[in-house]
Amino acid sequence: MYDEVYNDTVFDHFMNPRNAGVINDADGFGVCGDPGCGDFLTIYIKVANDTIADISFLVFGCAAAIATSSMTTELAKGKTLEEAIKITEDDIIEALGGLPEHKQHCSNLGVKALRSAIENYYNKTIEKYQ
Repeated sequence: MYDEVYNDTVFDHFMNPRNAGVINDADGFGVCGDPGCGDFLTIYIKVANDTIADISFLVFGCAAAIATSSMTTELAKGKTLEEAIKITEDDIIEALGGLPEHKQHCSNLGVKALRSAIENYYNKTIEKYQ
């Protein structure tokens, strides 16, 4: 039985995650977590004109991990890379309308994986021009 109480927005993103899946020709991807012992998230991005034109994710984890991953992609999609890298854990929690305190750490997954995907994109771009 679940002892967590999730609001309607969290529950909706858990039951109907946005942008779930893989982008096979992603311009960048980032991971966060440990698949052997807990939540694990991969975020894929497509970039056009320094803007996140498309984004998707795959996550292994609890309801809060799924909801925060979904919301992370919603917040980042359409933003410039500079804007997206500034998304914080608090931004994700606020956009979801809150999370139980013991589940707020799940928002770290989204932020770290998103920043990792942006860093991966920048590294690929630099390598391409060297």
